[in-house]
Amino acid sequence: MSGKFELTKNRHGLFSLSLKAANGQVVMTSQTFNIKEDAEFELERIRRCSLLDHCYDRRLAPGGHPFFSLLDEAGARLGKSTHYASTAAMEKGIASVKRNAAAARMLDLSDYF
Repeated sequence: MSGKFELTKNRHGLFSLSLKAANGQVVMTSQTFNIKEDAEFELERIRRCSLLDHCYDRRLAPGGHPFFSLLDEAGARLGKSTHYASTAAMEKGIASVKRNAAAARMLDLSDYF
């Protein structure tokens, strides 16, 4: 089983994408969008940039936990990971995005809110 993107709508009516690995863990979440079409367009940008190592911005949160952001070629953030317990775990998360994002199917759950 491979990873998948889930398109959801929050209680404020905003859309976002979450990439889930094959084990069901959320690896990365996009920003929010006012309209579904913008989220769908962003998905294509995420797929393109997910394969490029220079698009991953590796950082430490204030508490010292590593996380990453996926950036487009101009440096705009496409998605952000959760906080990890170690740098090695973060690198596994990045590897999961690289392995899954380009071919992951999108499951539209936005009508279920």
